Amino acid sequence: MLVNEEKLNALLGRLFGDLSAGYGGVMVSLGHKLGLYRVMAGAGPLSSAELANRSGCGERYVREWLNSQVAGGYVDYHPNSGTYELTPEQAAILAEETSPVFLPHAWQVVASMWADEQKSLTAFRTGKGVSWGEHDERLFCGVAAFFRNSYSGSLVKEWLPALTDVTEKLATGARVADVGCGHGHSTVLMAKAYPNSRFWGFDVHEDSVAAARKVAQEAGVDDRVTFEVAKADGYPQNRYDLICFFDCLHDMGRPVDAARHAANSMADDGTLMLVEPYSGDRLEENINPIGRLYYAASTTLCCAHAISEKGTHVLGAQAGPRQLEQVLRSAGLGSVRRAAQTPFNLIIEARR
Repeated sequence: MLVNEEKLNALLGRLFGDLSAGYGGVMVSLGHKLGLYRVMAGAGPLSSAELANRSGCGERYVREWLNSQVAGGYVDYHPNSGTYELTPEQAAILAEETSPVFLPHAWQVVASMWADEQKSLTAFRTGKGVSWGEHDERLFCGVAAFFRNSYSGSLVKEWLPALTDVTEKLATGARVADVGCGHGHSTVLMAKAYPNSRFWGFDVHEDSVAAARKVAQEAGVDDRVTFEVAKADGYPQNRYDLICFFDCLHDMGRPVDAARHAANSMADDGTLMLVEPYSGDRLEENINPIGRLYYAASTTLCCAHAISEKGTHVLGAQAGPRQLEQVLRSAGLGSVRRAAQTPFNLIIEARR
């Protein structure tokens, strides 16, 4: 078999780029946990010795770490002064923990995937699933923090207003269920924005529910927010005005049952808001870095959990709008529309 040298070298270049990025993720995690980015943010040019002194770290380690950051384009270098600087754009992504584009926590998900490699190997070889609660604990914290920042920039300002008559109900006082709430950041964001409304968060993972209760308490909204351990088709049917599924329906082995339970739990004029990873309906539409990320996470996390439930579907994170609409209509929701979208998410509204 003849090898095309040009194609071989191009592929090698891509693989080495990926390998470099993998190493770089470890450096980002170290920089975040050691507070190196936070110290650099807004400080202007610093020498490695100055950064080491301000962060309480060893200078030689800091210098090598800084050089890795410069090589990756995450930190700027000034050759004349031998100093390093974190620009405002770099700080927004690497240092400002409330920024919608803050990303260091995302590498905790990658770390959990490596830690669970043996479970994934076994799942591939046996066809069996791996439930959400079986994964390395870094998965739960990484996912929660990653989505918290993403939602903080869009949920209240853009997504809820894109729904029909929902913000008016929330302002005067509505009943809201957040299904698959995880650590509860989405629930708390809505509760802080709409103090006249009442919120319930449901999740099957007990540790996440415990974490969500702490999040609500720290935010001062625990008097209006309740978190409970419950399945997506087993929480109380309290005639909610709004039921939300944030990046979780595709993980469920019985998504039609979950959507049907939501439909039966809504008020007559209630709304279901489905937030899902952005995707086209065909593989050809998803051949890009975001699609690659979602397919990879879906392989070891989303599909693995759906398979573990031994249900009716294994949608995966790139299910696409057509499949999602089919699920919702099969559940008895007659009105389905795409209310909004971002490069990372589809926001779908469904009503009876």
